[in-house]
Amino acid sequence: MSEATATLGRPTAARGIRTKPRMLLIVNPMATTVSDRLKNLVVYALRGRYEVDAIETHSPNHAIELTREAVAAAANSRPDLVVAFGGDGTVNEAANGLAHTDVPLSILPGGCTNVMCRMLGIPIDVVDAAEHLLQLADESVPRRIDLGRANGRYFLFSGGVGMDADVTRWVDERPRAKQRGGGRTFAFAALHTYARDYRGGEARLAVEAGGRRYEGLSTLIQNSDPYTFLGSTPLRACEDISLDNGHLSAMVMSRGKLRDTPGIVRRLFAKDGHLATHPQAVSLTRLDEVRVVPIEGGPAELPVEVDGDYIGEHAGITFEACPASLSVLA
Repeated sequence: MSEATATLGRPTAARGIRTKPRMLLIVNPMATTVSDRLKNLVVYALRGRYEVDAIETHSPNHAIELTREAVAAAANSRPDLVVAFGGDGTVNEAANGLAHTDVPLSILPGGCTNVMCRMLGIPIDVVDAAEHLLQLADESVPRRIDLGRANGRYFLFSGGVGMDADVTRWVDERPRAKQRGGGRTFAFAALHTYARDYRGGEARLAVEAGGRRYEGLSTLIQNSDPYTFLGSTPLRACEDISLDNGHLSAMVMSRGKLRDTPGIVRRLFAKDGHLATHPQAVSLTRLDEVRVVPIEGGPAELPVEVDGDYIGEHAGITFEACPASLSVLA
């Protein structure tokens, strides 16, 4: 993109007068806190400083299609900024469409967790976030952050194989419960899934990284820290990871016995601790690639999630680090 676009405004040919930057606002109408009234208020406010084209998503992966079409458009109709108005799933889809381009992504929070808003320092109240975007219209400096990639699907902060993915699947299948309960729904789903499928379970997957192989019950792969939030409390799993260190980190849980539960909870909530330090965990850092496969005698396919969205079962999955592959405005 041009230097002018990098600061969002576009100069006119005749006088060099800066015009409003063009914004593509992608709205997920099914997100937890999004409503028609709120969308209309946000669009009205943003049009004071931006040329806003607001489009609602209608199905899974629709935001990927919209962003890819936008960046492939002719220069005179390409957006200067894409804003995802929804939860982390909507943000993930927008990032997949914008990966390895110069069009920056920003966020208006509409989900129940809004992990990326918190990580980037964007207010989690939508009115405050809209005001924040208005302030960025003239003095914006997008920065580049890393992405991870799982079998071709990009993610911004985490991917999970095993229990984490099964929890996500349980919640995704109950959208009304998710909307009503927010973070409590995920907590209940974690307890339910653990008790039903993972308590005292044997290893069912193998993680291959750095020339070594580690067998376990479940694994998390992170592109940034923390893994997620419960309310405003960060939950930390992997070690030595950030949005711009160019690598991935992984945590492999070797077992899930009942007596391990207090230690797992304590390390997740500790201000200066990580789940990866649990005695039954293996911590892997500074990784460029991680391969996760079922072990012999285990399930033929493994459940997988990225950025809190369930993406199905896979016979094997490769996680890759993609340094500096997304431009963001925050």
